[in-house]
Amino acid sequence: MPTDPIGFVERFYAIGLGFLGMVGVLFMIIGGYYIMTSSGNPERLATGKSFIFYALAGIMLAVLGFVFIQIVTGEILRIPGFG
Repeated sequence: MPTDPIGFVERFYAIGLGFLGMVGVLFMIIGGYYIMTSSGNPERLATGKSFIFYALAGIMLAVLGFVFIQIVTGEILRIPGFG
């Protein structure tokens, strides 16, 4: 485990992104299961689609947040250790 704050934040964020990715993939699988087993039920089909949509949106927001932090800390503020 890193002792410096920058290393700690990088490691913590990497673990968090990995966890969010796993949860997002899990919810996409659940959404696909809902769609496959809907048997023409429009409510179940809409539920599956919303699971997939929100899982993808969550993953994209997490990745874009990471990119935003890297750009702000490394390129704009030029904080040592980032970028």
